[in-house]
This record gives sequence, C-alpha cells and structure tokens, in this order.
Amino acid sequence: MSKTLNVLFLAAEATPFVKIGGLADVAGALPRALRALSEEEAGGVNLDVRLAIPLHMVIRNDSATLRPIATFSLKRSGAEMPVQIFEMNSEGLPVYFVAGEPITTSASVYSANSSLDGEKYTFFSLAALEMSKYLDWVPDIIHANDWHTALASYALLMKQWNGEMEGIKSLLTVHNLPFLGPDITGRLASYGLPLSATDLPKWAHAQPLPLGLWASKKNVAVSPTYAEEMLTKEFGAGLENFLASHKDTLTGIINGIDVKSYNPETDSAIPINFSAETLEERSWNKAGLQQLTGLEIDSSIPLFGIVSRMTGQKGIDLALGALSRLKKTRWQAVILGTGDSAIEKQAKRLEKLFPDRVKVEIRYDDRLARKIYAGSDMFLMPSRYEPCGLSQMVAMRYGCLPIARATGGLKDTIKHEETGFLFEGENIKSLSKIMREALKIYEDKNYWKSMQRNAMEKDFSWKSSAKQYVALYKSL
Repeated sequence: MSKTLNVLFLAAEATPFVKIGGLADVAGALPRALRALSEEEAGGVNLDVRLAIPLHMVIRNDSATLRPIATFSLKRSGAEMPVQIFEMNSEGLPVYFVAGEPITTSASVYSANSSLDGEKYTFFSLAALEMSKYLDWVPDIIHANDWHTALASYALLMKQWNGEMEGIKSLLTVHNLPFLGPDITGRLASYGLPLSATDLPKWAHAQPLPLGLWASKKNVAVSPTYAEEMLTKEFGAGLENFLASHKDTLTGIINGIDVKSYNPETDSAIPINFSAETLEERSWNKAGLQQLTGLEIDSSIPLFGIVSRMTGQKGIDLALGALSRLKKTRWQAVILGTGDSAIEKQAKRLEKLFPDRVKVEIRYDDRLARKIYAGSDMFLMPSRYEPCGLSQMVAMRYGCLPIARATGGLKDTIKHEETGFLFEGENIKSLSKIMREALKIYEDKNYWKSMQRNAMEKDFSWKSSAKQYVALYKSL
C-alpha cells in the first residue's frame, strides 16, 4: 500500500485569492502541481497538499464560499486570542484561511509598518501550526515560504523540544533572502515561545527568516545558482557564514510558470497564435505590436522588449543606458512597467531621444505584456540579482530570446547562444556588448529560428519543479 504524505503549504499570498508579488504565483501553482502528480510521478507516494493563507481583507470582501471549520485560541500575554479557520475547495485544492484580530484589523496584505506585519505574520504562523490539532487532518510536513511564515518552522521545533507535534518535518523556501522580517523578540515572549540559543549572527537572532532557516530540516532557494549565491557576501544578506555552516540543509529548485496560461498556441491576448512548428506565424505578432505602439512596421528591424518593475534590482537603468548607445544600429524597443520614479523618467527620456524607435508605457498591463512577449525578438533582463525570475521563461515560451545577466535563476534557465544570451558584469558596457552580439546573430535567420525553437521547447512547467520538491519531502 502506497504512503500518503500530508503537506501544509504556508504563504502570505496566493493566486487566485490575493496577489501582490511573485510569491502569490508560486503559492497558487506549486501546491496544485504537487497534487496533480500521479503516484508513479511522485515516486510511489500519494500527495495530499493543502494551502493555508491569512484571511486578508481583500479576500473577506469576497468570502461567500468560505466554510467555517474550527475555532480556537492562542495565548498572548496571558489573554486569549481567538482564531477562526475557514476552508474552501479551489478546483481540487483544499485551502485554509486563518482569521484573527491581527489579520482582520489589517487593511492590506503588507504594511509599511514593520511592527504591524511582525504581529500579523507571527499570529498567522502560530495559528496555522496550531490548527492541525483541530482538524481531522494532520500534516507530515510544514512547507513555509519567506519570512512571513518562516516562524512556523521555528515554533514547530520549539514545540517538539517540549514533546509536542512530534514527527512533523519542516521545509522553508526562500524567494528573496534580503527580506528577513522585523525583530520579533517581544512577540515571541508574548506568545510564550522561548528565544533559543542559535549560531545565527547576534543581530539576526530574533528575525523570522533567520530563525526559520536555523530550524528547518531543509531550506530551498528558488534556483540552484541562487542557493550558491546565498553563500557569498554579495548575496548573503549578512547570513552567508551561517548559511555556509548549514549548507547541507540548502538546495535550489527552479520555480515553474503556468504553461496553460502562458501558451502562444492558445493565448487570446495576442493577434495570432503560433507554436515552435508554426514559427513563421509569429511575425504577425511583431507587426501587430509595432502597429499598436506606433513604431515602423518592418519585420527586419530587431525589436527589444522589456516587461519589468523599474527598479535598480532589475537593472532597467542598465538596459536604458545600453539602448542609448546603439545610435548607429537599426532597432526598436517597447518598454512596459512602473517603479522607481528616476528610472521611469530615464525611460521617458530615452523615448524622447528616439521617438521613432522607442515606446514606453509607465503602467502594468497583462495583455500588453503578452503582446510584447509574442512580438519582440529579444527580451532585456539585466537584473543585478534575480533569485529565480519568471519573465525570462515566459519570453522563451513565446520565442522571444532573453538577454540577461548571468545571475541566479537567469543563469540556470538560459543557455547562452542556444536559448538566449548571458553576460557577466554589472555595467552598461557589458550589456551593450552582448546586445551587439545578439543583433549580429539575429541577421542569421536560420540560426535565430533554431534558437527560438530551442527556447520554446524548454519545459518550464510546474511539474518539473514539483517532482524535485517531492524528492526533497521524501528525504526529510
């Protein structure tokens, strides 16, 4: 008889319920991908994966389908803190919603006040851990994500040292290491949790993510290269020495993308659907994008695309600087995104400098983003650091070849001059050089099409990631 693994997946946000950042996409997709694996694909185990998220206000406003299933209390500073658990079935995925005063009194998913977020996510982590005592289902594994739920791993270990919740294992996925969470010394004490002696740096001994990293049986970075980078001073956020001494707990697994949604064969947002086998049809999407943005309609002009938050982390300032250097070369660019006002202004200056070549949209528009993926020849993604990155995988799926810095998940997902282009360094000169090389290769249409096909045929589905997580679950 095959074994069943019960996994409770904890996250601050998850699609389709609430989305602020990329964590929501992961939390909305990975649990479903895990449940979709057959027993054979999962290596002989059945997976019962369930999701738990806070009952944020935006969800409460649309909560008619939620069913109350449990009520209990947490003790805080000697007082009883009521907790309510609601449940719904979301297309086969059981989802638990945790409610209580620190969550229900908060108007937003994340607050500018770190103290409020510290209280909310401490409460959520402890309540989500405690709720298994009140359900007819007990997890074998707690899978936490980022600082918001990392405390669940720490609290689990403290309870196990006290003879409770024995046999449950913990795993923590780190999506962005620098976000360690606020100091929660006082909150731990108020909930009766001891602050254990650890080998963490003194300044980090009471922050949720470091505590979770210390307590979890396994820690996962969202790409193999990012797992290695976390051990360096440049990317280790001050925890590099601690992580190096615990590197046997650390591994890297690339996130997937929603290949049903991001499918050029069926995407209703693009003018003409196409596949790797009908690549010649793709040119209609380029013409459509050129027409939509007021650029010259000419299939021979190389077209760069950017869909990104306009921040220093994403290196958009480098991309804009590199484009401004290509004055004597034929090219066009469509740029979509919002963010740092200085970078937004830099983008607008580039548009003013090259009014017949550059179109800038300071907003986010999913349908336009898809048109950019489907119509651009090259996708600029010169991130200064990128734990995983999703845009490069979406671009490749649409035959748009990424030009990216060799960091984090970009290095793991792009094969240089096979499915895209990678460059070292962190400067305009390095990026300009690789862009010129890409433009030269673009002139060889047969080779370019072979690269496009290679990119489009890569498997970036969540199934691949899910299989790796199952192997990790089984190793705990």
